[in-house]
Amino acid sequence: MKKKNLYIALVCLSLMSLDALAQKNRTYDGPNKMNTWSISGYGGITKFFGDLKEYDFKRGDHENLTGAWGLSINKQLSPIFGVQLTGYNGWLQGSKKGVTVPNPSNPALTNTYDAYFTSPSFVQVSLDGTVNLNRLLFGYKKLRRWKVDAHLGAGIMYYHTDVTATNTATGKVTKLSSNTDGSSKTAGTWDRNGSTYTREWVMPAGLAVHYELSPRFDLGLDYTYTYVNTEKLDLTVGNRTDYETQTGLWTFQKGDSKNDRWGVLQIALTYKLGKNAVMAKKGKYDAGSGRYHLRWADPKALIPVPYNPTMNDADSIAKANMPKPVDPRLYTDTDGDGVADLFDKEPNTPAGSVVSGGGVAMDLDKIIRDAIKNNLPKDECEALFSNIEFDTDKAIIRDASKETMSKVIELLNIRTNCRIVLVGHTDARASDSYNMALARRRVDAAKRFLVRQGLKDTSRILIEYFGEYRPIAENTTVEGLQSNRRVEIKILPNNTLRSTYPAGFQK
Repeated sequence: MKKKNLYIALVCLSLMSLDALAQKNRTYDGPNKMNTWSISGYGGITKFFGDLKEYDFKRGDHENLTGAWGLSINKQLSPIFGVQLTGYNGWLQGSKKGVTVPNPSNPALTNTYDAYFTSPSFVQVSLDGTVNLNRLLFGYKKLRRWKVDAHLGAGIMYYHTDVTATNTATGKVTKLSSNTDGSSKTAGTWDRNGSTYTREWVMPAGLAVHYELSPRFDLGLDYTYTYVNTEKLDLTVGNRTDYETQTGLWTFQKGDSKNDRWGVLQIALTYKLGKNAVMAKKGKYDAGSGRYHLRWADPKALIPVPYNPTMNDADSIAKANMPKPVDPRLYTDTDGDGVADLFDKEPNTPAGSVVSGGGVAMDLDKIIRDAIKNNLPKDECEALFSNIEFDTDKAIIRDASKETMSKVIELLNIRTNCRIVLVGHTDARASDSYNMALARRRVDAAKRFLVRQGLKDTSRILIEYFGEYRPIAENTTVEGLQSNRRVEIKILPNNTLRSTYPAGFQK
């Protein structure tokens, strides 16, 4: 494999690793997906800075206008920082009149030359980091559609240089080329179009100003100044090179001048990659309209500002959502039969009465006698309702309640299609968890009593317990507390289905 192919493969692998790392550990904040890749094309004017340079801002006899074109692949890591892989192809020229060097044969004398060089087609590739200065210095609200980037990187440059030098005293013309058979190739070479190219390390630095034209395109102006790690880009070593004898040219001896540099002033056109590209309008973002590019957008600006209501807003919301007042009859049971006054059809039944679900007093003995006498169908169960009360913090059946429960056993043993539901309650004088456990003990006590007294089919006993959560009277009086310490007995048809079971329901 040629060296250039190896370099390209290494660069591609580096970019793939960088993208995987950026996707796994994002360096920007926000839940919305954003586009991060772009491609930029460049074209501009180049300028050489070194020993063979006569003019800065005007053209000379052998310093014509030169240029370069380039391409970069850009990855934005955050709204401020990014990286780019940049490549250039261009040419350079330079000249100098009166290049004076010591005479190799007689150091006391000097030789003077008029020299110029051309590097007809150099290639440079670098990996650069970018910093968005206006975001870093001024934030996200100023210069929203402008992007000022400083960039710095490192890379390699391949070049081939031809020099023509004229001895001003003798008029002799000497032509030299880099990487000939007599030149040094220790820096590495690359063969292209029959010419041998020298490889050198470079460090480009520059400043770019971009303007966001549309969701896809940006237009910019960029100036890049490249430091080359050699003094021989123009085949001249300051105050040491004699072109005729090539003295001081192919050695590692350092000259009096600095290493060579070159600059390029160029126009940049950027195409932003990604799906559903959109751009901010007047500083406003809508995350649902598409994907913004991290090159321009602030991820935090895509997150809606939470609504913080004022006290007046909170009062209005509370009043609008306040439930209607509850009918107080739902919490009162005047006759203590276990049916709230709101649903009680007979609110003045005597104490200890067995009532139906509507609060109507029922004669349990008569129902049992009629069932035996008339042999009614077994699937016609009456809905019965009765309460068993308990002493404070007790789960012991009172004697007054045992007679009622015995009648319930007698009815269930006759009517096999009926079932019984025991519902336990307490007053409010304890913690929620304690009252829930106490309610459970009371229904368990009632269940044990029914089983011990002869209930034949124990599988028809269901239990529920709610602790203090379903009072039938106020917990502020002795009478109210006593009414709330109860187990309700419900006799229902055995084929009644329950779509949902409340907390505390068990078979």
